[in-house]
Amino acid sequence: MGRKSATSNVEKRAGSGSEEIAEGPKRSGFLWIALLIVLINGSWAVHHVQFERLPDPLTAEQVGKRGFSEVSAMEHVKALTRLGPHPVGSDALDKALQYVLEAAEKIRKTAHWEVDVQVDFFHAKSGANRLEGGLFKGKTLLYSDLKHVVLRILPKYLDEAEENAILVSSHIDTVFSTEGAGDCSSCVAVILELARGISQWAHGFKKAVIFLLNTGEEEGLNGAHSFIAQHPWSSTVCLAIDLEAMGIGGMSSIFQSGPDPWAIESFANAAKYPSAQIISQDLFLSGAIKSGTDFQVYKELGGLSGLDFAYVEAGAVYHTKNDKLSLLRPGSLQHLGENMLAFLLQTATSSYVPKGKAMETEDKGQNQAVFFDVLGMYMVVYHQQLATMLYNSVILQAVLIWTTSLFVGGFPAAISLGLSFLGVVLMWIFSISLSASIAFLLPFICSSPAPYIANPWLVIGLFGAPAVLGALIGQHVGYLILQKYLWHVASKGDPNRLPAIQDSLIKWEAERWLFKGGFIQWLILLIVGNFFKVGSSYLALVWLVSPAFAYGLIEATLSPVRSPRQLKIVTLVLALVVPVLISAGLFIRLTGAMIGALVRLDRSPGSIPEWLGSMGIAVFIATIVCLTLVYLLSYSHLSGAKRSISLATCAVFGITLAAVMSGIVPPFTEDVSRAVNVVHVVETTGRYGEKQDSVSYVSLFSTTPGKLSKEIESLKDEGFICGKDKAVDLVTFTVNYGCWSSDDVGSGWSESEIPILKVESDLKMDVRTTRVSIDTKDSTRWTMAINAREIEDFKFEGNSVELVPVGNMTAVDGWHTIQFSGGKNALTRFEITLFWRKSPAHLSHTDEQQQEESSLLKLRTDVNKATPKIGRVLEKLPSWCSLFGKSTSPYTLAFLSSLPINF
Repeated sequence: MGRKSATSNVEKRAGSGSEEIAEGPKRSGFLWIALLIVLINGSWAVHHVQFERLPDPLTAEQVGKRGFSEVSAMEHVKALTRLGPHPVGSDALDKALQYVLEAAEKIRKTAHWEVDVQVDFFHAKSGANRLEGGLFKGKTLLYSDLKHVVLRILPKYLDEAEENAILVSSHIDTVFSTEGAGDCSSCVAVILELARGISQWAHGFKKAVIFLLNTGEEEGLNGAHSFIAQHPWSSTVCLAIDLEAMGIGGMSSIFQSGPDPWAIESFANAAKYPSAQIISQDLFLSGAIKSGTDFQVYKELGGLSGLDFAYVEAGAVYHTKNDKLSLLRPGSLQHLGENMLAFLLQTATSSYVPKGKAMETEDKGQNQAVFFDVLGMYMVVYHQQLATMLYNSVILQAVLIWTTSLFVGGFPAAISLGLSFLGVVLMWIFSISLSASIAFLLPFICSSPAPYIANPWLVIGLFGAPAVLGALIGQHVGYLILQKYLWHVASKGDPNRLPAIQDSLIKWEAERWLFKGGFIQWLILLIVGNFFKVGSSYLALVWLVSPAFAYGLIEATLSPVRSPRQLKIVTLVLALVVPVLISAGLFIRLTGAMIGALVRLDRSPGSIPEWLGSMGIAVFIATIVCLTLVYLLSYSHLSGAKRSISLATCAVFGITLAAVMSGIVPPFTEDVSRAVNVVHVVETTGRYGEKQDSVSYVSLFSTTPGKLSKEIESLKDEGFICGKDKAVDLVTFTVNYGCWSSDDVGSGWSESEIPILKVESDLKMDVRTTRVSIDTKDSTRWTMAINAREIEDFKFEGNSVELVPVGNMTAVDGWHTIQFSGGKNALTRFEITLFWRKSPAHLSHTDEQQQEESSLLKLRTDVNKATPKIGRVLEKLPSWCSLFGKSTSPYTLAFLSSLPINF
């Protein structure tokens, strides 16, 4: 920094060796490429060790009575998946419940003689679930006729053990589109095998362990809600553990914890194969992950602390037909089972009673745990308070060091610092621009806008290679600007200095400034993360401190007159070892999870540009490239590797693109399907109060971005027309782009199945009140939307029993949604009382016209059966297509009714 006399000192000392100084030791371009290859392979090795290495499945004979056996647990998975899809209200779910109940009774009969195993077949008749956060804002979730299997295991001769219980929960039900090997038959199997093992240990426990196997989770977390709200044992629960799956198999990782850090600390101490990443919690709580788990109920409604586990491998198969037994990797259940058994043995024998919401309020999150695992072998856990102190200390030291350096170096050092940061900015701009441009072009040049879903490694060539090339170009432009400025500063120095020596010194100085530019970007991220208390800020800490330590140890000097030298390779190696070990596997796993989520990205088909999903992947990969390769790329500008890097990245991109465009590597396979839903829609039309007609058609749409051209090729004789000309309002979402057919759609349903909305009374007093009766016929799964621009609140009743009282109605986009699901004996007749707004929301003239034609209530009832038309379409669809189920998705037969505002 500002070495005004540095060059002259070198010349004086150089003597006859000035030529050697002028040339400097040359760094081979092949060495840089070798370093890049080592970095890539090392990152994959870290990912393999951290996320793909699973324990061997053990047999019952190997583990004995008290251990966990995957081989035994897999028998439960096989039995449940043989039943096929078992959603709420199905015969298959009744069989699944009976199987689980019989397994629970067997555990009760074979338990240790000093252990009390209580089995309860719990029936929740009805209830209303109004969660406030995440996907549930603006919704009321109703349920009826839900059944759960509950086991409570505790020591016989310690009465106080039942006063505090640990809840371990998962769900038996699946969505209608899958047999649910991963989500969540695998979790149910782990719980049953855990319960068997715990029944041999519990005589030494100080707490009871409750195993909840609920139904209704897939319809809005209703099973967990009914347990917390209605079951007598729920009041004794002090800690909640939820087992989930957002993929199939692999390592089951903790992705949410708290608010009391005791649970995660206990897990870190006990787990044999720890797997937990707080960045998943950050993403989940930010809303970036559009999903919900039972843990939200336990934390929000029950006020409990705990842990949320999930299988996330192969996320593209989530809720599709490919969530099947054959894709469940051996060792997956053993990994979760052994971890959970060790955790329960430690926590159930402890006398500590964890706190819940009260703790979060009292300490304002200061005791919230920051956690992550290292290579799946060791876990780091510390409190947010310590994190804040640590981050503040590092930030303060960094600012002091930079301030001192700039003070010593003067104005030239300050400008050099600014230009080094400009190099970082240019690196980001060029990298994101190149990779994002490819993402934007993919829909125009490929058969799918996301041709890499079935083969995620393709993103290395499609987005990774352009991102690296862009980062190199951007940083090199910054390097040239910085070098020009350093020449300008040097020109004002001693005119007698040798040009060759001066050239080497300036290049080395520019290289060092680019390396230090990486410190700046990570320091900024650390400051921002610390300010907002982001748990995953530890990543910025590691990527800042480790390279800074390596640079300070090997490269830096306190002498202001020492000439710059070329950066040493050992500095780079030492700088990257720890960050790569801690974060490389995580970055790869996050990329894979994002790719898997593209299958269900377009929640209202046709509502987002086709390129948006790939754009997100491209920008994320470019971000990772810029954040992690900033130090390595700074070594490339003097190595002669720039041409080789450019040619290599272009070649990798070209080969990958050719493979995709030619169809050699297909976007979807039989094991990784595109989500395609086919719904037979029966819609009532005509004015209310007059004879209404019904219009029937089949709607085909996809939550996976892209046109349906390939799919329709197999349905040429079914009369489908595709486009955006016919928007289908399915209440919970609108199909903006899809295909529809009105050919041969009159069979498979009857007029008697059409739901009825009938105005029973309409009192126009101080507050206008309208009472509407609802008859859903045979459907026990339905969704209704209330126009919140006109309606201020409502009361909901079923069979003259109040299910939802007046108060706290919220809305999203002007609608409040009621979702109902239940068993075979669920309610089908309801009454809703609507309380109108005194002054409806202000609307423009155009909005007023639309509002006149709008609905006051919109109702969709679902029936889980395939009409003849649907059956033919499903048979003809390509094998790489799959129905996709979620709580807001209709079944294959849906009836639509509405009540207009001006009824």
